[in-house]
Amino acid sequence: MVAVPTGKLSTGKILKFDEARGYGFIAPDEGGEDVFLHANALTDEKQAYHSGVAVEFDVLKDARGLKAMSVRILGTDDAAAPAVNEPAATPAGASNPPEPADDDTLCDVLSATDLRNDLIELYLEYAPSLTGAQITALNGALITLARQHGWVED
Repeated sequence: MVAVPTGKLSTGKILKFDEARGYGFIAPDEGGEDVFLHANALTDEKQAYHSGVAVEFDVLKDARGLKAMSVRILGTDDAAAPAVNEPAATPAGASNPPEPADDDTLCDVLSATDLRNDLIELYLEYAPSLTGAQITALNGALITLARQHGWVED
């Protein structure tokens, strides 16, 4: 099926945009189905698109759903910007984790083996009562998640 323009200009806010992967979703102001957003549809620099940014866009409908085209930033709404997560409380008896790095810096991509080893050390420090089976299950789930997001190299 060929994409068909809906013929209307819409506005909304970006729910999520993964700059590295080049896609995300927009929540239309008029409600309804979230609209797929691909980096090729952006009219401004990718770095300007993040959660909470108000945008205007054309909508195409194809077999997979709604897709945004010609996405233009209307302006940023500081109140809608994502909140900075507060650090979780440190468990009793555990040392404080290191401070997060500045968001503008690049991070190292670990091998799956290095990540697995780092996770085991973390479990032993923060949750020493975990069983071997629990550690194995957690590692498997976290390594799968890391692969899906490109956080580890194989």
